[in-house]
Amino acid sequence: MVKLNKIYTRTGDAGTTGLGTGDRVAKDDPRIAAYGTVDETNAIIGLVRQHLEPGSDIDSMLVRIQNDMFDLGADLCVPDRGKDLKFEPLRIVPAQVERLEREIDQLNGELSPLKSFILPGGSPASAYLHVARTVCRRAERLMVTLAASPDEPVSDAALKYINRLSDFLFVAGRYVNDKGRDDILWVPGLNR
Repeated sequence: MVKLNKIYTRTGDAGTTGLGTGDRVAKDDPRIAAYGTVDETNAIIGLVRQHLEPGSDIDSMLVRIQNDMFDLGADLCVPDRGKDLKFEPLRIVPAQVERLEREIDQLNGELSPLKSFILPGGSPASAYLHVARTVCRRAERLMVTLAASPDEPVSDAALKYINRLSDFLFVAGRYVNDKGRDDILWVPGLNR
């Protein structure tokens, strides 16, 4: 349960922050970097939505994703170290990954196959989706690094979700570019 009565607590003034387990860690801890970058991705998705028709298919998908991103942050904030926490921690579940896969397939089904890489851009929504994609990939790299540490568990579902999300953001970036018709293709060696 989230309860924010007071915004500043002064508990982080010495450079530490609290995990959902109650443990205090440095603000530059790899786990904090991972879910901080998830939060950064979510903020960029919010910016994308300012360039979409409210309630459109893509906007509705992104609202669900923004909610999932808070689930992912909560998952990362409460590492499963096998201790009894006295509460049921929120976790990313396979159904969230499967929903993303269905939505990727739905959008991609309306796009022509790519024969080249594309340059990020086109419409503002597409450009911001590509920014979100690259930040999402950074979050994924941080999560993979975290998971490689023996004492820093990250669930398989969380890793799959962040990987699928970057794929979704790529496909959505093409979709909002008039279903790929306004994509700008990379021309290898164009300016040699």
